[in-house]
Amino acid sequence: MTGSLRCGPDTGVIVTGAGSGIGRATVLALAEVGRPVAAWDVHENAAVNVVDEARSRFGVAAVGVGIDVRDTAGFDHAIAASRSAMGSVGGMVHAAGIVGGTPIEALDESAWDAVLAVNLRAAALLIRALVSDLVAEPASAVVLIASIEALISNERVPAYSAAKAGMLGLARSSAARLGPQGVRVNSVCPGFIDTPMLQPALEREPNARAIYERRVPLRRLGRPEDIARAVRFLLSEDAAYITAAELVVDGGVTRTAF
Repeated sequence: MTGSLRCGPDTGVIVTGAGSGIGRATVLALAEVGRPVAAWDVHENAAVNVVDEARSRFGVAAVGVGIDVRDTAGFDHAIAASRSAMGSVGGMVHAAGIVGGTPIEALDESAWDAVLAVNLRAAALLIRALVSDLVAEPASAVVLIASIEALISNERVPAYSAAKAGMLGLARSSAARLGPQGVRVNSVCPGFIDTPMLQPALEREPNARAIYERRVPLRRLGRPEDIARAVRFLLSEDAAYITAAELVVDGGVTRTAF
């Protein structure tokens, strides 16, 4: 199976939020093409489980790291453990995220701070912490998992929308700064993806899933693997001339339904 895929660089990739959903699928998609992977997750057991699967299925070097990405003081230790296990760090995917579904009139400071800390602040400070590793490795790349909520309006999630929009700006700014040093930085904007994050919305009413599916021209929810393959592409040599871009992977919903 892997023989039909272009592996690109053989440097290791750190994936945050790797214990489930898009992060987990990304770890396995990268392992499929031979990339060493470090799975970071606030739930250490989930991180270890996905790297065990990556090793057993694809034989790659892999390590699971339990870390809350809000604890930026822990980055140095987690990066060192990842570097030691993989041999090098030539990529990073920030998939860790929380929604915080509180409308603007009910938003309090702690809810706002928590959402921005996981989604946006952690992304910026992790890029900062990894600059020397990324610059040292040819064809390094960063992918930030944003959202279509960065592009369209959703009255339920102001903090999440702001954080994801900020990630697009962070990616563009970082791409401009790091591009001359050979590091590409891009964003992926998933649509309605069938992950644990979407489950509360799907359970809000009995026919919620059908309503979401009808809004998508392709008439299905996205799968984590749909996003993981897009991320893998952006980390690969096939995307060598792509940086500061936002790749929307949403089944067409933002161009047709709003």
